[in-house]
Amino acid sequence: MKSVVAAYATRVLCLRIVPVTGASIYLTDHPRDLTMSGHTYLSTSGYEFTGYSATAGFAPGSLDLQGISGVAGISRAQIAAGLFDGAVVSIFATSWSAPIEDEEPIVRGIFGKARLEDDRYTIDGLSLIDALNTARNDQFTAQCPKVFLSQGFGGCLVPVAPNTVTGSLTSVSSAALFTDTARGEASDTFAAGTIQFTSGPNAGLKALEIRSFSAGGVIATFEPFYYLPQIGDNYTMVRGCRKRRQDCEAREGGSGTFNNIVNFGGFPWVPTSSVYGQWGQK
Repeated sequence: MKSVVAAYATRVLCLRIVPVTGASIYLTDHPRDLTMSGHTYLSTSGYEFTGYSATAGFAPGSLDLQGISGVAGISRAQIAAGLFDGAVVSIFATSWSAPIEDEEPIVRGIFGKARLEDDRYTIDGLSLIDALNTARNDQFTAQCPKVFLSQGFGGCLVPVAPNTVTGSLTSVSSAALFTDTARGEASDTFAAGTIQFTSGPNAGLKALEIRSFSAGGVIATFEPFYYLPQIGDNYTMVRGCRKRRQDCEAREGGSGTFNNIVNFGGFPWVPTSSVYGQWGQK
């Protein structure tokens, strides 16, 4: 049973979406905007949160969001760029006459992959309880299981700042291939890393994984950015890790390298049934 229940006669539902990057979105089904805790919950049409359910126990809940892109602060570009994939979403009830944020929590969860059909989108979500149903155990594999650049438990402790650079594009070949001739790093330095634009049409969209980085600052991504980048667009680029022992070894001790073999968490000599299963050793 909920500890607090909003007054039934004035009860309204509110939705809060906190994406992985970018500003949070606040929505309500009340005919007027509601302000609480310094946040304005917008009353707008063009969306519907349905399929939400919650239980008093530890059974998983669910929540779905459907709508038309371009309204309620949710654009087609944001959806296509995956900005809402993995976003934390909360639905709660409150009284419109005296609104209180999270007064009557209904369900809190995480959005999955958003789907676009023309201008209509659908996002399925799962409650946070589902995270407890995920099987977690130690794995003995050639690849390192630690979280790259994380300083907490389960992280490899590689510092973020020395492995992050900024710059601006000097030429653009396509939405997935561009160049910054000012980059002086060696080839493959940023391969498996990420790049995110901080200005230009793609500013604020999520970072994309880098497929290759060549000497002279040629950057290629696995997926194209939603908008074609422009010359002069500023970016932030972070080095990646292929989770192999030789990556820690090869980059150990040199200028701007990881120097992190002591924290490598893989087991490259674990025997496998197939030589292809030992690719982490190669």
